[in-house]
Amino acid sequence: SLMTQAGPEIGVASTKAFTTQLTALMLLTLALGRVRGLDETVQAEVVTALRGLPRLVERVLALDPAIEALSMAFAEKHHALFLGRGAHFPIALEGALKLKEISYIHAEAYPAGELKHGPLALVDSDMPVISVAPNDELLDKLKSNLQEVRARGGELFVFADEGVGLEAADGIHVLHLPRVHEALAPILYT
Repeated sequence: SLMTQAGPEIGVASTKAFTTQLTALMLLTLALGRVRGLDETVQAEVVTALRGLPRLVERVLALDPAIEALSMAFAEKHHALFLGRGAHFPIALEGALKLKEISYIHAEAYPAGELKHGPLALVDSDMPVISVAPNDELLDKLKSNLQEVRARGGELFVFADEGVGLEAADGIHVLHLPRVHEALAPILYT
């Protein structure tokens, strides 16, 4: 077993446990990578980025007032859809779980690349769609998925890397998160 040192959970939603599990798994991945010949420069980059992660998390936590303001759009909603691509699909799953646990709003997560094969048919102005948009190799494909949601009248709530060029518009709410090493983006976006 891996010790996460998360401490006791106080709230209903176990956010500390999930975040510390992701961090512990990243450390395990680095250790296994070292055994298998991971380039030392890459390892050093990730470790340096891990050390800077608390500062970035503080910046994300400072978004609470903006998130609270956006949450008012959910007050009368009964369903929500979370989207993520690649390593961020599990983050979408976690987001949907947290929304259900805290607000009792029905929420589902779906891989954004599979959007056309089911949930897109359910998207309309009454179903908010929440997505994470880190700056990675899948960003352009995700942007295309987001355009599909808007074409169906879906209201988007996007947690985006501050450098990806996504801006708020009619029906699109964007919260800019600080740039982070790609390997650590799932931790920050949680």
